Amino acid sequence: MSTFSLSILKVCQVQIFTQKVSLQVTPSPADSISSLSFSPRADILVATSWDNQVRCWEISRSGTSLASAPKASISHDQPVLCSAWKDDGSTVFSGGCDKQAKMWPLLSGGQPVTVAIHDAPIVDMAWIPGMNLLVTGSWDKTLKYWDTRQQTPVHTQQLPDKCYSLSVKHPLLVVGTADRNLIVFNLQNPQTEFKRIVSPLKYQTRCVTAFPDQQGFLVGSIEGRVGVHHLDDSQQNKNFTFKCHRDGNEIYSVNALNFHPVHGTFATAGSDGAFNFWDKDSKQRLKAMSRCSQPIPCSSFNHDGSIYAYASCYDWNKGAENHNPATAKSSIFLHMPQESEVKAKPRVAGGRK
Repeated sequence: MSTFSLSILKVCQVQIFTQKVSLQVTPSPADSISSLSFSPRADILVATSWDNQVRCWEISRSGTSLASAPKASISHDQPVLCSAWKDDGSTVFSGGCDKQAKMWPLLSGGQPVTVAIHDAPIVDMAWIPGMNLLVTGSWDKTLKYWDTRQQTPVHTQQLPDKCYSLSVKHPLLVVGTADRNLIVFNLQNPQTEFKRIVSPLKYQTRCVTAFPDQQGFLVGSIEGRVGVHHLDDSQQNKNFTFKCHRDGNEIYSVNALNFHPVHGTFATAGSDGAFNFWDKDSKQRLKAMSRCSQPIPCSSFNHDGSIYAYASCYDWNKGAENHNPATAKSSIFLHMPQESEVKAKPRVAGGRK
């Protein structure tokens, strides 16, 4: 079992920012950032990165200003690819290229322990509140459900191909795999596939996220397109796809999809370095934000949607040959969305955009 050392970050400076610009969280990870996860109970942000680290910051708000203060970090033996929180906000889970998932009792200051093992890198994970289980998805073509008090999985579910992304809104679990498979599970019967769908998008799946009302999901692809899919057969007329993260003939990957926890609208973030806010019900883009100089590989809303965190760094979409370590810089920024950016606009009867 690998060593998973705890190190308190020594940088104690707190940076203050205003709402007009996105504010940078420091210290920055030394390599590309793979996931961002806010605590479901507090403004505590966790980031995983390719430098084998899991870092944590406490974010505080005062009016229209924010402050960030580093709390702690832990180390994996290899790059860390994903993270998740327990629903009570006490514990962080992380997984990656060392094929292990770790449980870190962050609030109590406890040491992290291994709670899950796969035969290949773990690329995504989620805590399932209704079942008190951790679900992990891997390139070994399995989903595994874990009771963190036991060393063996409660259930191993074979997938048709490598897991790329998963999302849980109990009892709905959606998994995106290679070869454009989208597998839906009803967690009341997790050992049986509820539905298997070929992605409505023509190219490789990059990310999935379940609707807050558990009635469907979003899927994003490397082709700068998002699919909105409802599970109920009677709602199929509401399914659609739309283009985004494009600049003329340049097409960029949709890397992250996040629903706003209050308004039910959602954000997309892409390899073009932009993030946008959308309303799926009115099929409108609510706000297009100015582009960063580097791709955005991951993002996260805090528990009440008042803060949107996003990473800016090389996302390897153009391969190692286009990575320049001398100029590459990995940064995490915080944006305070105005209500007009994330609240759905009233619909006009008979109106059509």
